[in-house]
Amino acid sequence: MPKSTSKPAKKTTQPRYLIVVARFNEMITRCLLAGAEDIFREAGLKAQVDTLWVPGCFEIPTVAAQAARSGRYAAVVTLGAVIKGETPHFDFVAGECARGVMDVTVETGVPVIFGVLTTNTVEQALNRSGIKYGNKGRDAAHAAIEMTSTMACLSGDAQT
Repeated sequence: MPKSTSKPAKKTTQPRYLIVVARFNEMITRCLLAGAEDIFREAGLKAQVDTLWVPGCFEIPTVAAQAARSGRYAAVVTLGAVIKGETPHFDFVAGECARGVMDVTVETGVPVIFGVLTTNTVEQALNRSGIKYGNKGRDAAHAAIEMTSTMACLSGDAQT
């Protein structure tokens, strides 16, 4: 049987993105979400973005893992805010969320972007959600778009 000399068709579908947002500290996470949505809109990707809310940052890795394993999303953006209090609870939530997000990325090969603020005060969180030091939600969306392009180059699916 002769070998085919034609090149495989390039993917013509736009990548899909999922934003997973923690409801805890919603005043802050809504600002992060707005920043991420702005970046996707500016990139012409608004129609390719889904958003899911979870109770808090501890639940983010579970949803990110399910989404990454589904094969539906090119990247997952995680947004949340863990603010240090008087107990060690902060360390457990922030650390496990970060570890869980990295584990999902490494296990699945799907970029899961860590857009979770881990701050000492509410003021620091507000400053990083658009008031003073930029918006980390915007940064996370930028990273997702860039990583999707990078992963496409690695798999040979990049548009030339």
